[in-house]
Amino acid sequence: MIRKTIASAALAASMLASGFAHADVEFKPLEKDPETIVFGFISTESSSNLKAQWQPLIEDMEEALGKDVEAFFAPDYAGIIEGMRFGKVHVGWFGNKSAMEAVDRAGGEVFVQTSKSDGTNGYYSHIITQADNDKLNTLADMLKCDGSLNFGIGDPNSTSGFLVPTYYVFAQNGVDPKNCFKTVRNANHETNLMATANHQVDVAANNSEQLARTQMVKPEITDKVKVIWTSPLIPSDPMVYRKDMSRELKSEIKAFFLGYGRLGDVEEANKVLGGIQDGMGKFMESSNAQLYPIRQLELYKDKLKIENTAELSADEKAKRVSEIDKQLAELDILVSYE
Repeated sequence: MIRKTIASAALAASMLASGFAHADVEFKPLEKDPETIVFGFISTESSSNLKAQWQPLIEDMEEALGKDVEAFFAPDYAGIIEGMRFGKVHVGWFGNKSAMEAVDRAGGEVFVQTSKSDGTNGYYSHIITQADNDKLNTLADMLKCDGSLNFGIGDPNSTSGFLVPTYYVFAQNGVDPKNCFKTVRNANHETNLMATANHQVDVAANNSEQLARTQMVKPEITDKVKVIWTSPLIPSDPMVYRKDMSRELKSEIKAFFLGYGRLGDVEEANKVLGGIQDGMGKFMESSNAQLYPIRQLELYKDKLKIENTAELSADEKAKRVSEIDKQLAELDILVSYE
């Protein structure tokens, strides 16, 4: 029995490593290690804000590796995923959902994850509205679904802006946002926060990191909004690199991140980390296993969608649900070994 379970776990691990969610997607292999390392950043806010936060770390990374490191900002999460897929991005800061796509579609591999300056290791998705909106105080108020509200949701590859609220807020309540709201629009966290504060949308998905970051630099904005829903804890963001770079280069990159704030000029490095997002802590060891809960969440969301659709026959529903249950069982084995 033990051997069978271990064999099942090995099979499931193999499927996940190859990216069973997008097994038919090919990525362009690197012919050699890059001379210049391109560091991609998901578009949680404006590129100018992200560059100001991350540039000091990039300069320290250049010095540590003895290579040029170039920042790459795309207007959406897909741009970073596709950049990695085609070998134009070699290292990236992702959310868990976009990291899952990078692993499955772009030859990526999780190697470390971020943490908070206080040592905590996660964040939360929120639904926000205007602080002075007396009609919206709970999720039930929002889900009256009379077509009167404008809703701002995150990038489709965002964990806290899209996947988490899609599952916990909508799928679990049997609600299709397109049929619930007057309009639904996708934007990054910063844009959705500003749109809510300025009454351009009535409610929006956001997260604890964006709210804390804005509270630090523009408290007058966060004073205009309130939180009406908070998710379970989401694992901290992963850092991903191309798995087909040489072991030597990957080891050097990983050593830089794990040593940052621990070795060398510790005080200066921790100052740099403290200026990223709402105050970042040291990088922690991680792997693709970090994504197992996110894979489960994605599968549960798909399962609920299938079960609630009226467009499929009972037999087709049963077949698709059975396939998802099989994948969930494989993930359960892997999670139990963590």
